[in-house]
Amino acid sequence: MTLRTILIVDSHTLVRQGVREILEEDDRLKVVGEAGNGDEALTVVADLRPDVVLLEVGGSGQDPVTTVRRIRRHSPATKVIILSMQEGPELLRALLEAGIRGYLLKTVSRNELVAAIQAVEDPERIVLSVSRRSLPEDDGAQPVQLTERERQVLELTARALTNRQIANRLSLTEATVKRHLRNIFAKLGAGSRLDAVNRAALAGLIDPPRTKP
Repeated sequence: MTLRTILIVDSHTLVRQGVREILEEDDRLKVVGEAGNGDEALTVVADLRPDVVLLEVGGSGQDPVTTVRRIRRHSPATKVIILSMQEGPELLRALLEAGIRGYLLKTVSRNELVAAIQAVEDPERIVLSVSRRSLPEDDGAQPVQLTERERQVLELTARALTNRQIANRLSLTEATVKRHLRNIFAKLGAGSRLDAVNRAALAGLIDPPRTKP
């Protein structure tokens, strides 16, 4: 069994200790460090190259987007998951563009947190657990329209199903699923399955992917 190493970054010592206790109950996870702000986190990341960084937004007063970019420069293989009470469409979009692999509100359950850490090992997965108000408002631009079948295909894609699994679930051929995905990519301007899911979730076309508790 491969242990996933975790760095917890939060300005509150009590929060860090609580998250550590939760994660250390799972034999698949190992907390290798704690940090109170982005600068401290970078020192640990450069030294230990953790698999996952759980990063607070707002508490330290530092710009989280800059911190994410610096972490990824120091350790490109490290996945950053935001764990915060703050949310909003502009913040979420900026952090996704910076390269985060998950955004969770601190109201998530223990099981959701652990599942998110496991899920982001898949390079095609991103985990969002946010409220509807984090999705962008209509800015007057022509909205993207997906057909009902395209929406069904994309929702199953967001759940990490393969083309064959989607085809079986919807009683389609794999070729038809691929055609729907090509159309979806074109409509959303997406370059990958993950990109399509992110763009659709941000546009409110599908519900943000959630981990199973």
